[in-house]
Amino acid sequence: MIPPVPSRHRNAVATRQAILASARRHFARENYENVGLREIAGDAGVDPALVSRYFGSKEALFRETLRDDDKDIMDGATRDNLAAHFAQLFLDKGDVPQDERDIHIERILTLLHSIGSPKAGQIIRETIDADILGPVAREIGGADADMRAAMAFAVLMGMGIMHNTLAVDPSTCSDAESARFEKRLTRIFAAALDPHEDG
Repeated sequence: MIPPVPSRHRNAVATRQAILASARRHFARENYENVGLREIAGDAGVDPALVSRYFGSKEALFRETLRDDDKDIMDGATRDNLAAHFAQLFLDKGDVPQDERDIHIERILTLLHSIGSPKAGQIIRETIDADILGPVAREIGGADADMRAAMAFAVLMGMGIMHNTLAVDPSTCSDAESARFEKRLTRIFAAALDPHEDG
């Protein structure tokens, strides 16, 4: 039996997603200026002209990799579980699916690689404010919410460095070690988000 021919719309969606996935991988490994649209297109298996057709420009594609509406870093997070939610982004357990954890980590690595870029830096700052700092601050509320959100984000960035540069992977630890890692990391996030001042 001859399989049905995919619709043009379905092909367009699949092509767009393939380009986006390829761009995420490249921007997570290289500085913004070192990533070319031909490389992204080649890894996605599409003609380079399609990158411009679907995204318009390299800047627009970069922005889209950071602001993927399907993978909200706050999905499933509440004020009460936010510290544990952030900790689980780096663990192979909990309620966050592995593909979402991978995308969150790629986004953090992208920020690390390109924050100093003149072109990408402004996009990154706007994205951090709109998609991370703002939502976290609104969720936690209370005194110094913006400061506490920024401190939690600093921990997220530090974990991204540890995951990539130091090649520390808690999923390869024993169950006991992994549990201790999760407990300590949750406490760190909780301290950053705590509205009460010491002393």
